[in-house]
Amino acid sequence: MKRTLCVILLLAGAAVCAFAQSGVITEFSGTVELKPAKSASFVPAKTGDAVAEDTIVSTGFRSTAVIKVGSSTIAVRPLTRLSLAEIRSESDSETLKVDLQAGRVRVDVKPPAGTKANTTVQSPVATASVRGTDFEFDTVNLKVYEGTVMLQGDNAIAIPVSAGASSNVDGYGGVVDSVTAGRQSLVPPAPVGAGSSGKTSSSSPATSTPSTPSLPDTGTITVIIN
Repeated sequence: MKRTLCVILLLAGAAVCAFAQSGVITEFSGTVELKPAKSASFVPAKTGDAVAEDTIVSTGFRSTAVIKVGSSTIAVRPLTRLSLAEIRSESDSETLKVDLQAGRVRVDVKPPAGTKANTTVQSPVATASVRGTDFEFDTVNLKVYEGTVMLQGDNAIAIPVSAGASSNVDGYGGVVDSVTAGRQSLVPPAPVGAGSSGKTSSSSPATSTPSTPSLPDTGTITVIIN
């Protein structure tokens, strides 16, 4: 019985060693504060501080921090608040979930050969999911520098955004890519006095206004740049 109990305890300890992981602040500038889980107040951060699950990281005006979590590096921009909602490491994979409450972060994910890194940055209105890439995210706007990021709004429709492309989430929870936004901005406004149909109302004086062609509606455009 004692031998069985010892084996169970050893296996439990091995499981903890395999999965327990935390980030570490490798550098910072300005005012950076940490609020550990179940703590009532923030404390000033310093280089080398551990950032465990559910620890809130807050940066002040003109303040930055760099957090290293496994194969991921999170550059925290000024006036940002986030927490590491999940940090899990196994023999062949890493899982990191960041809850970005406000501000902007740049995330660089470089998993070692033979391992997978599943990184998710979630804001109140959108989620960016990656597997080895470099991107910047400010809860609404996404800029991808390397690799491909899946950006998903509240409407649960995700689109891939690849290196060199930008995207954002609109007020309806949809993902808007740069090509769609550019096409919409090129549609000329209706003439003054025109209704929703584009025709001049009868109360306006008759004038000879040349018709302006409108761009065709091609639906959702997905940006993929190789």
